[in-house]
Amino acid sequence: MLRFGPAAALIFVVLAGPAMTQAPDWPTEKCQRYSRAWDDALRRTGGKGLGEAFQEAHSAFLAGGCSGLREVCPRTRAELEMANTLTMLALNAGMSGTFLPFKCRPRS
Repeated sequence: MLRFGPAAALIFVVLAGPAMTQAPDWPTEKCQRYSRAWDDALRRTGGKGLGEAFQEAHSAFLAGGCSGLREVCPRTRAELEMANTLTMLALNAGMSGTFLPFKCRPRS
């Protein structure tokens, strides 16, 4: 079960801004909100338990304007917790689940 403390609520308020209306350039706005959530979550956790592959794939997603390849695969408990936190924050900030970069391909 996910539990969110005051910090997660604060991030939601920051992400949502004064109103939950769509900006004229909604894809850019979503990426900015999501990027802030990622930065805040990294600051809170210090990135502890996040593997290099997870962080690199996530950085590539952000660098691409949150579009293109969505293959950030959470494999450790810490990565799954980060993915869950970012998912909840993104959905609460008005983004759809299809926006998120989390996807795992079967291992060969």
